[in-house]
Amino acid sequence: MRIVQLANLYSPVSGGLRTAVDMLGTGYAAAGHQRALVVPGRDYTRHRRENGMVITVPGPSVAPGYRLVLDPRPVLRVLSGLRPDVIEVSDKATLTVAARWARRRGVRTVLFSHERLDAILSPHTPKWFPLEATADRVNRHLSQAFDAIVVTSAFAAAEFARIGARSLHRVPLGVDLDTFRPLPAPECSAVRLVHLGRLSTEKRPDLALATVAALKKRGTDVHLDLVGDGPLGPKLRAWARRERLPVHFHGHVGDRSKVARLLAHADVALATCPIESFGLAVLEALACGTPVVAADRGAAHELLTPGAGLGVAPTGPSFADGVERVLSLPPDHRRATARTRAEGYPWKTTINGMLDVLTPQ
Repeated sequence: MRIVQLANLYSPVSGGLRTAVDMLGTGYAAAGHQRALVVPGRDYTRHRRENGMVITVPGPSVAPGYRLVLDPRPVLRVLSGLRPDVIEVSDKATLTVAARWARRRGVRTVLFSHERLDAILSPHTPKWFPLEATADRVNRHLSQAFDAIVVTSAFAAAEFARIGARSLHRVPLGVDLDTFRPLPAPECSAVRLVHLGRLSTEKRPDLALATVAALKKRGTDVHLDLVGDGPLGPKLRAWARRERLPVHFHGHVGDRSKVARLLAHADVALATCPIESFGLAVLEALACGTPVVAADRGAAHELLTPGAGLGVAPTGPSFADGVERVLSLPPDHRRATARTRAEGYPWKTTINGMLDVLTPQ
């Protein structure tokens, strides 16, 4: 089977989307399928790698490290040359035109929904805007255009279930259980927290600093490793300096093994985003044996079980309460429970689930 993956905003700093696309593509190739990936870049390039062909088409920069295909015609020309049996689209914007191209040629299309539309747009629209109705209208169009839609969580499925979308499939993501694994914790008197994610408004990294501030006010010796970068970086650094918060800003860390060490050495990971459509960073923390305190809305808290973490209201004091509750559990118990939970999400299961959806009926 010739599988072509299309993705916008795919870059070394695009976190979960890039990880999912790469792991799935590698899995498709390992299963004996021909796989190609088409993403935006500075100009046309074509590279053959172990997990298949990677092609870039012109796409302007829309944010530091991110590019977007604005003119999809070059993508359609590439598709004509690749002659796919199935197209997997990780985008709800310009690349969705591939569905119309494919239908005229009898090619199966699958939309991989990496975000919930109404949740993503909510912070950027006024209260009077008919957000739900607008999202429903777009999602109806997507449901009719694609042969199948894949979501990763109950939260992500809700917007499509609301409109009665046909051929909706839930395929949770996986985690690299070899890279992300428990490690001996270094001796440290402070409570070590870690937050992994883009420093942008919708991700709510401010809650991580607010958690530190609340714990510090309660007399807790605490330290936060903040891993990631983004537009809120300068503001958060200024806040930490002003309030003398014990926060280490690591910026973007491209080395996955270093990220794994930071997660494994923490006592608790914080997942602050209230609109997360899955929570891959949560799964990576759990795989490292690190329990998680997550926002009780969005999808991240769906990954947690008693002992592996808990969901709390998205406020600094609530997250601080959550950290204290998690730390009240015996360390060996909470770490073993976290790892056991992650072991239920191997990438092999995700890849097999996606291949079931991709295979033309």
